[in-house]
Amino acid sequence: MARPDWHTYFMDFARLAQRRSVCKRRKVGAVIVRDRMVMATGYNGVPKGVSHCDVVGCLRDELGVPSGQRHELCRGLHAEQNAIIQAAFHGVKIRDGDMYCTFRPCLICVKMIINAGIRRVFFLADYADEMTEGMAAEAGLELIQLPSDGEGGGLP
Repeated sequence: MARPDWHTYFMDFARLAQRRSVCKRRKVGAVIVRDRMVMATGYNGVPKGVSHCDVVGCLRDELGVPSGQRHELCRGLHAEQNAIIQAAFHGVKIRDGDMYCTFRPCLICVKMIINAGIRRVFFLADYADEMTEGMAAEAGLELIQLPSDGEGGGLP
């Protein structure tokens, strides 16, 4: 087995975090990396002490809300949000770091990522939120899609 390149290595952490999600619609994982070290991880799910969606049901499904719309109608937080919150909760510096996500972040997450000082987001699969590209570009946040086969190439 060949030694994984850095992108594959860190995306594997995001994929592992993704496995913790109990979201009924889409399981997402994220990891924040700084200086080639994992600073925080996150997966989409409900806040601490709140019943999981796989127990109480999905309000978005019940209301027929399309993917990428009306994020406020969800009990859970996104993986990117949970990774940023985990870093803040533990006092971990993430400014000038990179984020690895299993999906392209939505607009809400992109705004949080920008304000957290993260400089690049590497992701595997696309997400239906058309405004992310423009805001990310305006703020100087790089959104970089990696091949989904896990062979991401060397870390630039």
